[in-house]
Amino acid sequence: MFSQVPQYILPAPSYVMVTLFRDWPILFPAMLNTLEIAFLGFLFAGSGGILIALLMSYSRPVQDTLLPLAIVLQVTPIVAIAPIIIIYVDSTYLALLICVWLVAFFPILTNTLFGLNSANPELCDLFRLYNASKMKTLLHLKIPSSIPSVVAGLKVSAGLSLIGAIVAEFAAGAGGSSSGLAFRILEAGYRLNISRMFACLFLLAVIGVLFHKIIEVTAEMALRRYN
Repeated sequence: MFSQVPQYILPAPSYVMVTLFRDWPILFPAMLNTLEIAFLGFLFAGSGGILIALLMSYSRPVQDTLLPLAIVLQVTPIVAIAPIIIIYVDSTYLALLICVWLVAFFPILTNTLFGLNSANPELCDLFRLYNASKMKTLLHLKIPSSIPSVVAGLKVSAGLSLIGAIVAEFAAGAGGSSSGLAFRILEAGYRLNISRMFACLFLLAVIGVLFHKIIEVTAEMALRRYN
C-alpha cells in the first residue's frame, strides 16, 4: 500500500537522500546562511543575556527595572513582531539577527539570574562576615555557582535560536544568494517538491544536533574547571 504512494505526496527516505545529494549545490549555501544567522544570534543573545544578568544581580534596582521589559519581549510572539522588525530595519540580515536575539535571549537571562541569586546563603553570609565587596562576592561565589544554570539556559537558547532564524526567514522571504533553508522550504512547497522539503528538514535537524553537541562539550569543559 505504502509503495503505491507517489513520491510527490510522501517520498521514501531513500528518495529524500537522493534529493539531498542532487540538490546539494542549492541546499548547502542555504544551510550555511541559516547556520550563520542562528549562530551569530545565539552568540549575541548569550553574551548579552549573561552580561545583563550579571548587572541585575549586582544591582537590585536595575533588576527590578529591566526584568519586566525582558518578560514583555519574551511573551510577545516572534511570529507577530518579525514582520514589523523587517519593515523598520533597513538591513534584512540585521533584522534576522534581531529576531533570533529576541527568541534566544530570555532563557539565558533568566537561568543566569537564577543561578546568580541561588548561591549558598551560608557562603554569602561568610563573604559578608569578611567584609567582601559586592564585586568580589560576584566573581568568587555567585559566578562559579551559577555555571550549571547558565549551561542549562544556553542549551535551551541554542534550539530557540534555530527556531528564531527559521521564523525570521519565513517572515522575510529573502531569496537569491542570501536565502536560507526556510525560503527553500517555501519554494519547494510552492513547487510541490516534497522531497526537497524533507531534505531541508533533515538539514535543520543536523544543525540542531550540532548546536546541542557544541554546547554540551563546552559545558563539560567549563564544569570540569570548577569541579
